[in-house]
Order: sequence, then C-alpha cells, then structure tokens
Amino acid sequence: MTFYKQQGIVLFFSLIILLLMTIIGVALAVNSTQSLRMAGAGSERMEAMISAKGSQDRVVASRSELMVNMLAPASEIDAELGVTNTLTPMVAADVDCQRTTKANSVDIRCRRIEISSVSRFGRGDLGQLTIVAGVEQEVLP
Repeated sequence: MTFYKQQGIVLFFSLIILLLMTIIGVALAVNSTQSLRMAGAGSERMEAMISAKGSQDRVVASRSELMVNMLAPASEIDAELGVTNTLTPMVAADVDCQRTTKANSVDIRCRRIEISSVSRFGRGDLGQLTIVAGVEQEVLP
C-alpha cells in the first residue's frame, strides 16, 4: 500500500524541479539579452569615436587653406560620417612652434587651431561623443 502512495510524490517533485529549471532558464535568457544590449551600445560608441577621428583627419587634409587664413571659429558638418566639426583659432597671432626650429635658418612661425568634433550615437541620438584635438600648422613669414 505504501508503494502506491509514493508514485504521486515522484510526480510532484519532478514538477517542482522542472519549474525551478524553467525559472533558471528564463533568468539566463534575460541576462543574455541585457549583455547583448550592452555590447551593442559599446559598439555604437566605438563607431562614433572612429567617425569623429576620421572626420577630424578629413578636415585637416581638406581644409588646410582655410586654417592658414582663419581668424574666427568655423563649423563644418560631415554628412557622410554624421559629425559636426568646429575649428577655432587658439591664439590671434602666429606663435613659436612647439617643435624645434634649430635645423633650419628660416624663422618658422605656427598657427594653432583647435578642432572639436561632435558625433551622436545610440537610440534617438541620445549619446554624444566629443573629441578635441589641437593642430599646429607652419606658416612662413
């Protein structure tokens, strides 16, 4: 008679173990989804940083004539990379260069410009990444 009473107990414990395994599986699936979201956000941030640096390089390469004669801040939008660049002269006049000029006899002066690049990223462009770089361009007297 005790054998027949224990058959229901095995089924009950099996269902309890199945319920616990299901809860653990759901918790792991939620954790995995959150990890994927975090990895995606990090990837978008890295992409925004690379876009901002690439846009700065593009401005330096294509706007060297603008930098020589620049007296006031100027903004440029790089639509291809989705970056806004702001070029600002750091000083009003030419200054001594940071690097040494002892190798030549010509007095070389430099013009310093700050390039600030702003890139937006994320859902609804809520994230903003700003990279600031200084450029020193040689100017002959």
